[in-house]
Amino acid sequence: MLTNDSRALIAIADGQEIFIRPEMLNRHGLIAGATGSGKTVSLQTLAETFSQMGIPVFMADVKGDLSGIAGSGAETGKPAKRARELRLEEKGFRFQGFPVRFWDCYGKGGHPLRATISEVGPLLLGRLLGLNDTQAGVLQLAFRIADDNGLLLLDLKDLRSMVQYVGDEREQFKSYGLVSPASVGAIQRGLLGLEQAGGDVFFGEPALDIMDLLSLRDGKGIVNVLDATALVNSPGLYSCVLLWLLSELYERLPEQGDQPLPRLVFFLDEAHLLFRDIKPELLGRIEQVARLIRSRGVGVFFVSQSPSDIPDSILGQLGNRIQHALRAFTPKDQKAVRAAAQAFRPNPAFQTAEAIGSLGVGEALVSFLDSGGAPEMVQKALIVPPQSQIGPIDGHEREELIGRDQAASRYDQAIDRESAYEILTARAGRLQAEKASAEWAKAREKARRELEKQARQAEKDQKREEKRLAAQARNDPLGGLLGNVARQTTRNVGAKLGRELGKSIFGNSVGGQIGATIARGLLGSLLGGRR
Repeated sequence: MLTNDSRALIAIADGQEIFIRPEMLNRHGLIAGATGSGKTVSLQTLAETFSQMGIPVFMADVKGDLSGIAGSGAETGKPAKRARELRLEEKGFRFQGFPVRFWDCYGKGGHPLRATISEVGPLLLGRLLGLNDTQAGVLQLAFRIADDNGLLLLDLKDLRSMVQYVGDEREQFKSYGLVSPASVGAIQRGLLGLEQAGGDVFFGEPALDIMDLLSLRDGKGIVNVLDATALVNSPGLYSCVLLWLLSELYERLPEQGDQPLPRLVFFLDEAHLLFRDIKPELLGRIEQVARLIRSRGVGVFFVSQSPSDIPDSILGQLGNRIQHALRAFTPKDQKAVRAAAQAFRPNPAFQTAEAIGSLGVGEALVSFLDSGGAPEMVQKALIVPPQSQIGPIDGHEREELIGRDQAASRYDQAIDRESAYEILTARAGRLQAEKASAEWAKAREKARRELEKQARQAEKDQKREEKRLAAQARNDPLGGLLGNVARQTTRNVGAKLGRELGKSIFGNSVGGQIGATIARGLLGSLLGGRR
């Protein structure tokens, strides 16, 4: 719902309308609250409102019910009742669906959302694999060697092959740094676990063109819904996907400064998963992206149970806030409530900390930025209900929407082009063939030398036999005649057998000659010695 000054109506407090200014959306925002307090409904209301303004949206569907934004809301039920109570029909409220594009890293509940190994990079992958500093250093070294040798890292088998290659040839790559077999083994084990978590489907081509998230349809921004119902069971991969998307937006989009409308609004649901056991280097990268991505025209809303889930360095950058109920059952919870209350500009009409604990479902403390970028006074308000369906749409309807989407022709068919795996496998095959060829040549040379030795011995034996027969012929003419016949027969038969034997071993004329000499000597010894 829009007013004549293009502000978006989000909540109503005692009849007072509370708007969010689209030009301030790139100052980011926060939606927080306990489970069941209404965070998802607030997210859906914001998403469809931005879509109606012509702003594309991206959000991860962790619970599996945000697909309902594609369908029209019902004229009965709690949303309809809330709309009548707030007299929203007078402000242009009507139940309707919004243009949606479904994505899924596993390719089941939407178009396959893929990224290449190179695009994600060693920093995010190191965190995803849970590597220590030494192991992460080896991973970075593998990326550097791949770049220097023109080896594309597109999917997991590329990275596995590259890491193994670096480990096997570590002496060759000493100039890059030391590579320990233990680190290589740790990386390979991590990659195996990542593959079992579905990384073999996520990493590959065609990779997502980030510009496809910025589409419009019939003047409305497309709501990109990532099916994360299964993905969230692998928290490391889930956070990696979202952080990669943010990094891609930061890297790909040119600076545009403050504009009347942002290019995209990005919702990070279950934001606490992004910062669990995070290393300072990666946290610094997220802080940098959050601070600078606003100049690219991207607004980011963090969605989590408590503001304390977000590091202070990032929390301080979130100017638009919707705070649902928090329950304070322990001293730690009470501290979190006080911290959440202190983040708002006080309202003298109520105590913010007390109000946080008493909010009903669909009720929230709301504070958005004014036209000058300063936080408005916090208001205790009712969130405007969604115009779209609350809860998931029918599975058949979802499949039909996915099939009709033009993105199907670009992403649904996987591509496996030549990259590091194929090149290294071919290289290993050539090396193995060259090794086998060298071993065979060595064996042939050894056999040749042995045959030459035998040939020389056979020649000696033949000459001794000829001398013996010559002496015998002088004393016995008939025996001499038989000896001549035997010698000629020996030469003829030996030559023929030798040529065949030598060629079968060496395949050339030299082999035939050597074989003939050996055979003549052997036959001469056998035949010449008989009377």
